[in-house]
Amino acid sequence: MSALAGKHRFLVLGLLVLALDQWTKWTIEIRLALYEVRSVFPGLNMTRVENTGVAFGLLPARGSLWGTTLLMLLGLFALGVVVTFFVRARRSERWLLTGLGLILGGAVGNLIDRVLSGAVTDFIDVYVGSYHWHTFNVADSAITVGIVFMILDSVLHRDSGETDPAPVGDTGQPSS
Repeated sequence: MSALAGKHRFLVLGLLVLALDQWTKWTIEIRLALYEVRSVFPGLNMTRVENTGVAFGLLPARGSLWGTTLLMLLGLFALGVVVTFFVRARRSERWLLTGLGLILGGAVGNLIDRVLSGAVTDFIDVYVGSYHWHTFNVADSAITVGIVFMILDSVLHRDSGETDPAPVGDTGQPSS
């Protein structure tokens, strides 16, 4: 049986995240000038920024070729780790597979931006009073929610007392 059998819907979720992420970034790029702010309602602005760092503005490369290359390589490594977890996950681990699907879509979305322009377009600006969270995008949101799903899977799996099923043909009896 294929390692992806029964997991296609979680890959489709990742593709939907990727499509929504790229579409929203494209829409923001054609409608807002860099650093332009448009109020949506109190507590939420659309503000176009170019993030040279990782999610939420952490570790900015600031246009350095070395920094951008390092972040791309780290992104590819992280993507490889997520794909490995996805392939190894069991079909029954729906919380985990949902989280990994969200992370895959978000990671690929941000990686595409970094490869094509050396920066990621962020535009969601959440604030309370004068305190603003780091501007982010759909990919960052999907990655964050995906991590929450993975934590939930870990907690639910541990609390339910589930263990990995015995391999097919394993009766638990010593072999003769």
